[in-house]
Amino acid sequence: MDIVLQWLLLTVAVAAGWLVGRLGNNGGRSKAAIADEDSVRDRLQFLFTNYSDEAVENFVQSLAVNRDTVSLHLSIGSHFRLKGETDRAILIHQNLLARPELPARYTPQVTLELAKDYLNAGLLDRAEALLHQLMGDRDYGQKSARQLIELYQQEKEWRKAGDVARTLTRGDVDPAMFKILAYITCELAEDALKHDDRWMAQKLAKEALEHDRSCVRATFIMMKLLVRQGNFRDAANQGLKVFEQNPEFGSEAVDRLMKLEHEHGDIGRLVKKLRKLYESYPSTSLLLALVESVERSHGRPAAIDLLRQELEIRPSVRGLLRLVEMAGYEKGMTTDEGRLVSRIGHLILANRPVYRCANCGFSGQQLHWLCPSCKQWETIRPIQGVEAE
Repeated sequence: MDIVLQWLLLTVAVAAGWLVGRLGNNGGRSKAAIADEDSVRDRLQFLFTNYSDEAVENFVQSLAVNRDTVSLHLSIGSHFRLKGETDRAILIHQNLLARPELPARYTPQVTLELAKDYLNAGLLDRAEALLHQLMGDRDYGQKSARQLIELYQQEKEWRKAGDVARTLTRGDVDPAMFKILAYITCELAEDALKHDDRWMAQKLAKEALEHDRSCVRATFIMMKLLVRQGNFRDAANQGLKVFEQNPEFGSEAVDRLMKLEHEHGDIGRLVKKLRKLYESYPSTSLLLALVESVERSHGRPAAIDLLRQELEIRPSVRGLLRLVEMAGYEKGMTTDEGRLVSRIGHLILANRPVYRCANCGFSGQQLHWLCPSCKQWETIRPIQGVEAE
């Protein structure tokens, strides 16, 4: 009896919500896409929280399918998918597609929703087949292509992902798609490097830079290739380009430059380059690299003076710990207290995330070019601040 009562109340409530929406949108039915879906979803949300899923499901099974009720079916299907009940969402969308009364113009939208269900359920082969069906659709072709790219990224099918991304770089294109294509191309270049196919890796890295001149990862690949070829000066010049492309990745470039200069460089030349970079792009990593180079070329006292002077202007925990270590060693003050301060400081930093996604906030101690959380390229950056850069 409770289920029957809930079903009746649900029917009345949804009908009232639908009537309000229909009266408010009576003149805007010219587009094939379902109008005001967000508004419909908002009106349904209180129903989802006040009625049992069984009552909602019974209502869906008995609800007629026409142009005025498709949005209700889709909203309920999306609700179940967001709750993690993907099997129910699949049944709702499969049921819609199987109903002969479903208007043909809504078939692509329902198909896309079913493909999303399959993606959530891990049924990637089924999702792939549906998304390929939609690739040529005028209204949902681009959305399905983007979903396909995400699917291929998940499977690390980089060549297939690149083929689909290229279809979205023709005509009126979102500039962000060129960045996606550049980073997919970098994945192919990295794969070529693993197989020591230097010619192909170089070709692909250059292609990535053609897609997106600010692609930092492609520049690092070029740098790696030049080191393998023994062309150390050009490799260093590639590293310097990173500061022009995106200074936020300067700390990554500094690490590579320091390693290169230690093994193959000229200390005096390195100091000049680092000073110039630090003036334009000040960061903790650059300062510590500069201090190390000054210490090697001019001695520890000069390096300590430089570090102390810069920390007064731009304080950082890493810089302070380095100053404590250098000053204590220089003055013979390697006391238990000094070692304890240094140890605690390093422990604090060791437990801090080093990178954070500018899009979703995901953080960690490893640089991911593709954010594991929001699946966006080049959004994870070195964290800035007193305890970081």
